Amino acid sequence: MAAQELGLMSQREVSRLEVIRQVLEDGLCQAQAAQLLGLSIRQVKRLCRRVREAGASGLISRRRGRPSHRRIALQQRDHVIGLVREHYADFGPHLAHEYLQRDHDFAWSVETLRGWMIQAGLWHAKRRRSQRVHPSRARRDCLGELVQIDGSHHDWFEGRSTKCCLIAFIDDATGRVLGGRFFEQETTPGYLAVLHALVQRHGAPLALYSDRHGIFTKSDPEDPKPTQFERALLQLQIEPICAHSPQAKGRVERLFQTLQDRMCKAMRLERIDNIEQANSWLDGYLREHNRRFAVDARQPQDMHRPWIGSAQTLADICSLHHQRQLSAQGACKFEGCILQLLPKQAHAPKARAMVDIAQHDDGALHLSYRGRSLAYRSYAAHEATRTSKTADPKTLNARVDKARNNQQIALQRLKTEIAFQEAQRKQGIYRPDTPPIVPPRPGSSRSGLRPAQPPPGTA
Repeated sequence: MAAQELGLMSQREVSRLEVIRQVLEDGLCQAQAAQLLGLSIRQVKRLCRRVREAGASGLISRRRGRPSHRRIALQQRDHVIGLVREHYADFGPHLAHEYLQRDHDFAWSVETLRGWMIQAGLWHAKRRRSQRVHPSRARRDCLGELVQIDGSHHDWFEGRSTKCCLIAFIDDATGRVLGGRFFEQETTPGYLAVLHALVQRHGAPLALYSDRHGIFTKSDPEDPKPTQFERALLQLQIEPICAHSPQAKGRVERLFQTLQDRMCKAMRLERIDNIEQANSWLDGYLREHNRRFAVDARQPQDMHRPWIGSAQTLADICSLHHQRQLSAQGACKFEGCILQLLPKQAHAPKARAMVDIAQHDDGALHLSYRGRSLAYRSYAAHEATRTSKTADPKTLNARVDKARNNQQIALQRLKTEIAFQEAQRKQGIYRPDTPPIVPPRPGSSRSGLRPAQPPPGTA
């Protein structure tokens, strides 16, 4: 038997060849051969006849190398590959299959599409991940027991707009994304806004799991004053828990890996180019994401506690809180404004009392004293002091980028002005109020330039 024939035979055909040789040369009974090969005696006789006539190559399948009768038409395959090239060139096979199935009535499997994309050079097989050394932590039992929170800085609009941050809350038991919103930076008001929407829609969870950024905890463990976010969680009776490493809150980290691949492409197809459009579209996308990827909790109980207070109270809790001391006239200063309490309030505090100021995300202020609201009038005093002078590591780069962009805009404006003045000088205009030079009329000796006047006192 030639080595070339063995190279063309599959492992099953080589095994059949060994049994058929025993039948032809060693006197093995055909019934025993049929039992060893799992075939009928009639099929064993047919295989013996092929080996006698053509040798080992007689066992090679005659269908090998021939196109299947069930093959997909070449025109259909080219049409699908054309759609992938035009709309989904950087998509993976699974994601491209979802869009083709939804929008183009694609009726074949993911593996069929994968083979076509590999053959067309649109997809390259990835190396498998190495086996995990440490087992992942088991999910919690009930919805609302533990919610992981984090923010992801990424070029979500793929260069069509500036980079921004997506703040997302994901349930640990089910993998459901309970809330999300795009912001220019990762800040405390951003997390408070998503927390406000979470409590309004689902209720307050038992605990929130975050990293150790200054938004969530202070570096000094002996400092008793909580951060703004910790204060809101204490008022809502939510347990704050900080992780020691990013790997500890891997569920929200893996969520951002999925969204950075899938959601960026979805926003590209929907022609979403800024934060306002993305936030109005995000809720519908997250509902579809939860339908696709969320799992059922091991126990059916929902541990979210519904909010039973007023909407104003919840809005005040999920805002920035400050304290100011009143003057003898019942006024205080806050970020460039003078807040004057209105007269004839029965519960108004006395002079030098400390009042609470709740600063909402939209800039609205709510004054209160010992839990009771205060009516006031605001007067603008110093607009320059409205900009905060402090910045944390997550907002520092954005502040510097803004200053750099303002400087570049000023330089570009100056260059434009210089170019305009140079163009004016070439036309003989040296002052902004000087009219342009008009060519003299035919037959006239006057020119558009005024003759130079001699200095006073000269002939």
